[in-house]
Amino acid sequence: MASSRADTVAGVVTAADADGIDSVWVSVGSEQHSADGGFNRTFSFSYRFVIASGQQSGTHIPMSVRARDVAAFQTQRDTYVVVVP
Repeated sequence: MASSRADTVAGVVTAADADGIDSVWVSVGSEQHSADGGFNRTFSFSYRFVIASGQQSGTHIPMSVRARDVAAFQTQRDTYVVVVP
């Protein structure tokens, strides 16, 4: 079964660092959104991605969240979104 309409992946990412957050990136598939952390010690970023129709049920779409602090240290977490009917 293939999806027949566009759907979304949405959420909130929170990053914290004693030195301050420089930037946060979230990607789903080949699309990426980013936000400037403003050097805040704790920073939350809301994201929303539209997933195109026509995806096969059970398809794994890669998802990645990355944050960088003011000292240029970066961390990344990878996961995936599963298309459901």
